[in-house]
Amino acid sequence: MNTIYIKNIVCNRCILVVKQELDKLKLFANSVVLGEVQLKKDSSEKLLAQLKINLSALGFEVLDDSKKKLIEKIKNIIVEQVHYSPTDKQHNFSDILSKKLNKDYSYLSGLFSEVESITIEKYIINQKIEKAKELIIYNEMNVSEIAMQLGYSSVAHLSAQFKKVTGLTPSHFKKVGGTKRIPLDKL
Repeated sequence: MNTIYIKNIVCNRCILVVKQELDKLKLFANSVVLGEVQLKKDSSEKLLAQLKINLSALGFEVLDDSKKKLIEKIKNIIVEQVHYSPTDKQHNFSDILSKKLNKDYSYLSGLFSEVESITIEKYIINQKIEKAKELIIYNEMNVSEIAMQLGYSSVAHLSAQFKKVTGLTPSHFKKVGGTKRIPLDKL
C-alpha cells in the first residue's frame, strides 16, 4: 500500500478534487484526508507520475522529501485542530503535535522554522486569525464567543493578535466587510 503526501489539501473541496483525479486514473484509495492519500495497492510509477502531473496542474504538490512530508503533516494537524475540531483546552499544540507525530516538539519546531521560515506558533496564530475572520464574516458569533471557540484566554488577547496580523480590530474588519480573507493554502 502506497501513502502519498500532497501539499495544499487543506479543505473538504480539496479532498474531493484529489479523489476525482484518483478516479480518473483508476487509482483506488483507502483514504484521502488533509495532506495524505493511502492507496489500496501499490501502483505503477507511470500512474503515480501522471497523478503528480494532474495534481500539480490543479495547484497541489506531491511531496517526495521526508522533511517536506513532516512539515505538511504538521500543517494539516494544525488546520484540522483550528478549523475542524472543537477546542481542546486540555492540551496545547505542542502536546498534540508531539503525540500525533511521535516526535519531540523542539525537533518539530526547529524543522518547521528552518523549512518554512516561520515558527509553528506564528503559523497557528495565522490559522486562528483566518478562522476568526471566517466566523466574523458569517456573523453567527460575537467576538467573545469566537475568542472562546479558538482557545483564547480573553477577547483582548484575540483582538490584539487579530490587529497585529491584519492591521484591523475585529470590529473594524467586520465593518469593512471582511475583504481581506486569505486561502488556507496561502498561509
